Amino acid sequence: MSVRTAEKPAGQSVPWTQRLRSVRLYVGVAIVLIWGLGPFYWMAVTAFRDPDYTFGGPPWPTHLTLENFRNAFDTSRGNNFGKALANSVIIGSVTTVIALVLGVLGAYALARLTFRGKYLVSGLILSASMFPVVVLVTPLFQLFTNLGWIGKYQAMIIPNISFVLPMTVYILASFFAELPWELEEAARIDGATKLQAFRLVMLPLAAPAVFTTAILAFIAAVNEYLLARLLSSGATEPVTVAVARFSGNNPLVEPYAAIMAAGVMVSIPLVIMVLLFQRRIISGLTAGGVKS
Repeated sequence: MSVRTAEKPAGQSVPWTQRLRSVRLYVGVAIVLIWGLGPFYWMAVTAFRDPDYTFGGPPWPTHLTLENFRNAFDTSRGNNFGKALANSVIIGSVTTVIALVLGVLGAYALARLTFRGKYLVSGLILSASMFPVVVLVTPLFQLFTNLGWIGKYQAMIIPNISFVLPMTVYILASFFAELPWELEEAARIDGATKLQAFRLVMLPLAAPAVFTTAILAFIAAVNEYLLARLLSSGATEPVTVAVARFSGNNPLVEPYAAIMAAGVMVSIPLVIMVLLFQRRIISGLTAGGVKS
């Protein structure tokens, strides 16, 4: 005798508790989206709007113009936004490359080697990432003044490396700890040295985590403002400082529309980069999080 499972009648309505959970879910998602994308949306709307309607227009795009973007690159008012963009790329790229090289080696050592004080070193690296930047402003300014580095690239690159490196080591060490070390041992048996096994076997496996760390390190270096404001000059200032110093036709009026246009031009490349590589970023952040 066969037993038939109970089937849900076709006309039965969804329970109100399930509907309530769905409503709460969609409301929560909407709040998060508005909270996260609202400022960027208003920045984009203001960037494409006529400056005369910056504060008087509706919350949707009206009086569209590209004049704000031309004003952002206009050097006649003392702004040098194009040079600042190049400076940010230089500072962020050099910081990322050096931090990745040191971070990969340090993370691999912490994950693979056993030595006295290993956990103390890990704790110090993690605590360094929580150190307040404002405490370092005065000593770094005094040190770089004595060295004659104020207004030079190394005055911003070296502090950025110290801020980005702990994050790099922390992310990569967690990933390296979960890699199958049998592959390295197999490479050693086949005659590879430790360096060859690391470079040819382990490092390619860590590519997603390295790629993720590179993106996060670059964004962190580009977004740094406090030290860059004090240690840079007109020739080396990054885009965060250049935008803060924007000036318009009237020295008594802040050029909000041009500032918004500059913010859009800085943000869009980073947003596009994250959207294009979001799968690799997520896989890199979650890799090593579950033991196999």
